[in-house]
Amino acid sequence: MARFKRSLYQRLLFVFFLPISGVLCFSELFFIKEPLDVTVMRKEAAILDCQARGEAPIDVRWLKNGVKVAENERVYLLSNGSLFISEVESRRGDKSDEGFYQCLAQNKYGAILSQKARLTIASIASFSVQPTSVVATEGSVARFSCKIVAHPPPIITWEFNRVTLPLITERITVLPSGVLQIQGVQRADAGSYRCIATNVASRRRSVEATLTVTPAPRPQVPQRPRIIAAPQNISVSLHQTAILECMATGNPRPIISWSRADSKPIDVYNTKVLGNGNLIITDIKLQHGGVYLCRATTPGTRNYTMVSANVTVLASPSLVEWPESLTRPRAGTARFVCHAEGNPTPRITWLKNGEKIHSNGRIKMYNSKLVINQIIPEDDAIYQCQADNEQGSVLSMARLIVVMSEDRPSAPRNIRADTVSSSAILLAWERPLYNSDKVIAYSVHYMKAEGLNNEEYQIVIGNDTTRYIIDDLEPAYNYTFYVVAYMPMGASRMSDNVFQHTLEDVPLRAPELSLTSRSPTDIQVSWQPLPDKLSRGRVCSYRLSYRTSSDSAVSQIELPGEKTQHLLENLQPDTIYLLRIVAATSVGWGEQSAWTSHRTPKASGAQVPLAPELHLESLNCTTILVRWQLAPRNSASVRGYKLFYHEESQPESTPVQLHASDNKHTIGGLDPRKKYHVKILAYNVVGDGYQADQTISTPGCVSVRDRLVPPPPPPHNVYAKTNSSTAVFLHWGRPAFTSSHAVNYTVRCNPVGLQNASLVLYLQTSEQSFLVQDLEPNTKYEFAVRLHLDQLSSPWSPVVYQSTFPKAPTRPPSNIKVTLIEEDTALVSWKLPEEPNVPVTRYTILYASRNAWIAGEWQVMEREGTITMALLENLKPGQIYLVKVSASNDMGDGPFSHAVELTVREDLPPGLDLRLPRGSTHSTVFSDSFYHLDQKSMTGISVGVCIALICIIICAFIIVCRGKNRKFSAVKTYREGVSTSAAGARPPASEGQAENADVTVPMMSQNRFLDAKGGTDLIINSLGPVQCTAERKRKWFSFSSNVKEESKTTQNTRRDAVSYHPGTTVLTYEEELSPSQPTTLRPGDTEGSSNSEGSHATGDSGRYSHDETELANLSSGPSSHLPSPTAEDEREPDCSRCGEEPNKLSEESQTRQKAEELFNTSCCHHEAQSKV
Repeated sequence: MARFKRSLYQRLLFVFFLPISGVLCFSELFFIKEPLDVTVMRKEAAILDCQARGEAPIDVRWLKNGVKVAENERVYLLSNGSLFISEVESRRGDKSDEGFYQCLAQNKYGAILSQKARLTIASIASFSVQPTSVVATEGSVARFSCKIVAHPPPIITWEFNRVTLPLITERITVLPSGVLQIQGVQRADAGSYRCIATNVASRRRSVEATLTVTPAPRPQVPQRPRIIAAPQNISVSLHQTAILECMATGNPRPIISWSRADSKPIDVYNTKVLGNGNLIITDIKLQHGGVYLCRATTPGTRNYTMVSANVTVLASPSLVEWPESLTRPRAGTARFVCHAEGNPTPRITWLKNGEKIHSNGRIKMYNSKLVINQIIPEDDAIYQCQADNEQGSVLSMARLIVVMSEDRPSAPRNIRADTVSSSAILLAWERPLYNSDKVIAYSVHYMKAEGLNNEEYQIVIGNDTTRYIIDDLEPAYNYTFYVVAYMPMGASRMSDNVFQHTLEDVPLRAPELSLTSRSPTDIQVSWQPLPDKLSRGRVCSYRLSYRTSSDSAVSQIELPGEKTQHLLENLQPDTIYLLRIVAATSVGWGEQSAWTSHRTPKASGAQVPLAPELHLESLNCTTILVRWQLAPRNSASVRGYKLFYHEESQPESTPVQLHASDNKHTIGGLDPRKKYHVKILAYNVVGDGYQADQTISTPGCVSVRDRLVPPPPPPHNVYAKTNSSTAVFLHWGRPAFTSSHAVNYTVRCNPVGLQNASLVLYLQTSEQSFLVQDLEPNTKYEFAVRLHLDQLSSPWSPVVYQSTFPKAPTRPPSNIKVTLIEEDTALVSWKLPEEPNVPVTRYTILYASRNAWIAGEWQVMEREGTITMALLENLKPGQIYLVKVSASNDMGDGPFSHAVELTVREDLPPGLDLRLPRGSTHSTVFSDSFYHLDQKSMTGISVGVCIALICIIICAFIIVCRGKNRKFSAVKTYREGVSTSAAGARPPASEGQAENADVTVPMMSQNRFLDAKGGTDLIINSLGPVQCTAERKRKWFSFSSNVKEESKTTQNTRRDAVSYHPGTTVLTYEEELSPSQPTTLRPGDTEGSSNSEGSHATGDSGRYSHDETELANLSSGPSSHLPSPTAEDEREPDCSRCGEEPNKLSEESQTRQKAEELFNTSCCHHEAQSKV
């Protein structure tokens, strides 16, 4: 028992110690110095350093472009491992020493490879761009340029008349890119210029170019800024210098400024302006990338022109995730992860002991991972992740340690395979010879025997069987199989490999046809051989069937399996033919294709284009690339092409119109695993030409075997930058995965809110950036990118939105009118330029008298884009003025309109108002132009004013009527039998006395009169309440004053006697009335008092604004009207108080003041009656 425990402890110590020791030993091999890029002269010596440290012995070798370097007398290794080249050769081909070098160091743990170092021989080529002669006017600008390829980059200088020019002066600027700029050209600048390029290899001189200076015109005409050398899109390596040239001309000389399209500030520490506006970015970093805007502005104005350029910063790879060393048992699984960043996106390559790893059944590479299944002892090695792009490379290493188990079973024996059908093979084996009782499962591994990078498939089964049928194989293929036994402590070795092939089967699909007509009576039928996956064996024959669309009789032709085309002759012109084909193997005929239609050309002498040669290619599972070219013997002119495509068994869509210069078109947004019919024809003025037809099938995005494999992730960090009014620059990051196959991308582009799916653009690229061109200005677009790898397509990336810049106006404002509205003032009006989708942010108005125009002196006015009129003031009489207008936006200025003349008359009649000259021509012009500017608005205002007035009148009428109704309810109705005698007639005194005899009141003071209720100042007669005539007239003409102002009370009013008159009822009271004195009223008086109280309750205080109207309605005879006082009566002191302006009431004596008003009113009325 003790021996067993000791053995167990030793095994556990062995299992745990090996991983630790392996990891520690891994640090025993590494580089302390790696080779770097070097540039040397021819025949000079070069040294490439390489020093490795680790457990000895260490063997060092060198590779040039991946091939081992052979040592000789000229090239050999130094003692420290560095490579020495005594004389560098620059011969052509492999004999040249130029190339990429790597150092390979190896010891017992494995091998590691250094980073790449480039050896370049200094050289300088001939000029690719020579300076050309220039003719410039005095005071303008001149520019020369030259370009040359050299290593290392040359220093560019310029000579004027064979004398070296300074690099920068007040007027002259020499850019490092080889551009010479001269500002403010003078006569002394005329002469010969040439470019000098110098590096360590040699010096080159360009041809001479002449600058000719011509006199400037007098007087100088103002010119808008114009950029003659715009910045270009450039890609610059990290820490290098970027040069953005921007050179403009104009009169006066424009000012150049720079900004970023994303509104970020420009780095002032690494950026400076060279010369008159060139932007230089030194030690460029990733944050400097973006779209830069150059703006040339006329001094003192807002007239400017703007151009843009994109700066892309290139960066060498840098690792953000490194592989880590692993310890795994035999038959286990190891996963290494490596993730790198850079621009362009780095390519990931995995190395095992310095050699490139290829995918096979056990080893897979995807998503930046290296996965090793079914680990075997040979997998124990050093693994390196190499990330490289055009800017450089970087490596990282890790070690895999394989732990062996003593009790593992032996491999399964006597494995054999038998073919069952075209897709199934029976695999059988015997149990392991040793430890077979400990086997818990078997794993069956198989893959195609032919080809490289084939996928290995694995099936796990129980230990209760040693037979298995693999039934998802492809027909007519050779496969290799092996089996592994598993136990709890580990797995056995692999069994021997066995090979077996599947049987043939009928073809899975028919070939895809391509149809063209060379004449009106034939059809050229061609097809591509079926791929092995679809043929499922060797195709031995084809059968071609055809008929007309109106005939059911089918003709058939059987062709040998080697043929791929056939010409059908003696057909009918201008007839639709239906064709289909079927393929056969030795097993039998496959499935027939669907009928494909083709119309033979018309039999006419018209010269129409022949059928183009059509080629279709599936870029991925949703995209087809269509290529074509005109037939070599075509002699007819071509105005364009019509491209038709539709899914099989679906109606034909409307054609896509293409230009005559086009020779390819991408069809995107298709469905996977569908067959599409594509047709193209050329046309000219005569009509449509001969058509070419072809069918193609889109592949599946995920094959049957890859259903369990997730699709690759979409591109990330997609961003868009507007490059111009018709172009947007896109850039995205490649997902973190690696594959030996090329990666393609599809860019989807469409305006936001687009309803027609056929107008969506699908663009193909293999790069991680793309410039989408031919877009509409001032339009918001949405972009998305997807990735295609083998037959896998990623989902679409998140949508990004970007708007194109608006383009500068290309047309002037329209309908310009100038109208003289005063002696020295004119109105200028205009409309927007007649071009859609072009915003206007500013208008510029130029005007000048004819004399000033001849001298080139214009007066400038600017208005915002929302204003379409302006006033021209301080015009001089007797002058003819010229006026023109231009529209501008942020992208530039539009052209000026034609000049409109305005004559300011000198002899204007005094007092003539030009603003409203009735019947004059000016009035008509101004009226037409003014109301034409906003006729709809004026009509709307007029209608609104009329509606408002009608509403006010209706409301006033309703208020008056409601007031009458209230007053009418308070008036005592005149009883029947009232006399309608003459106006001067009065009732007898006896009747009045009898009436007064019915009223019993207590004795009161003679100067106090009040209603019986004591709440109003009413004077009541038999017809109702009465007011004085003057007050009634005043209230009628300003009835609102009765509400805003209270009548003043007349103070200190004294009367010695008060006489009673018929038709009136006067109630008296004493100021101090004894409570014991009774008050006796007639029923009629009680009613009148009640009405007065009701008026007070409504806020009228017993006063009526329109009681004279009510009285007139109640009386039909003269006796019902009260006599009006005469003018003399109105001059009497006592009655004149009726017309005095009323004073304000005090809140404490409101009742007493109202009583005094009653007295005053009664007084005036009484005296007026007495005088009559």
